[in-house]
Amino acid sequence: MLALNLPKHVKIVEVGPRDGLQNERQIVPTAVKIELIARLADAGLSAIEVTSFVSPKWVPQMGDNDEVLRAVLSNPNLNLKPGVAFPVLVPNLRGFDSAIEAGAVEIAIFGAASEAFSQKNINCSIAESLKRFAAVVDAASALDIKVRGYVSCVVACPYEGAVDPTKTAWVAKKLTEMGCYEVSLGDTTGAGTPASVQRMIAACAAEVPIQQLAGHYHDTYGMAIANIYASLELGMTVFDSAIAGLGGCPYAVGASGNVATEDLVFLLQGLGIETGVNMEKLLAAGQFISRQLGREPVSKVARALLARRNVA
Repeated sequence: MLALNLPKHVKIVEVGPRDGLQNERQIVPTAVKIELIARLADAGLSAIEVTSFVSPKWVPQMGDNDEVLRAVLSNPNLNLKPGVAFPVLVPNLRGFDSAIEAGAVEIAIFGAASEAFSQKNINCSIAESLKRFAAVVDAASALDIKVRGYVSCVVACPYEGAVDPTKTAWVAKKLTEMGCYEVSLGDTTGAGTPASVQRMIAACAAEVPIQQLAGHYHDTYGMAIANIYASLELGMTVFDSAIAGLGGCPYAVGASGNVATEDLVFLLQGLGIETGVNMEKLLAAGQFISRQLGREPVSKVARALLARRNVA
């Protein structure tokens, strides 16, 4: 058997309640979101991005952000779990203030490695977005609030095509320098392949320690799991995923959801890599939200395991 020089433990950042649900056309009831988050925490996930403090005009699905966060943070069953983080996404100082008022103790900011995507997604240039983020990070630092950074279109852009890895590395470095403890590298279009992803990670790791980088892969072309394995080979130990494969991107036509958490956990378990996640409880959480949305889980692993259970 080949000896695999892979990490022994991987941290999973569950983004389904935020990145996954924000693109759903039907408004998901607040109680359902809260129940989903509770189920994900019970499954053993240690980081769950619960909502986004953006304007409900632009993202109606997140209009209950305050209520969701307050309910999660006041839930004694969730707060009794040591080491579980409930970060929220904020676009600017206004969003930051609202998040803090609701009790947030960790936030995330989001930029892009593509100028065209930055303009479409947050209506400003990359340089302008970094200035905006710097103000948010400064405000967070003053309150000892942890900040995570996201970079979209790290491999390809729906408007510009292939993205130079050095551009991605430059943005990742800037976010780290301003105070982000971790930078999540997002293959927003899902067009990345193991080769292009490794080139991108190598460029970023030359500027930012690999321990501060995370992989965020969409599965549009069925490459997400392959890209995660390619990232593991380079020493990456943090990955974002969404329960049941929820998600997509309104600014990237044809882009499907994030890699399914079930698929990610199945891969890692097969490699003998610890995650702390209980697959049975994870499957139940995926079934719960899929039924609420009126469809089957996108996750191939979930479908296979649930079908096998039904046959048995």
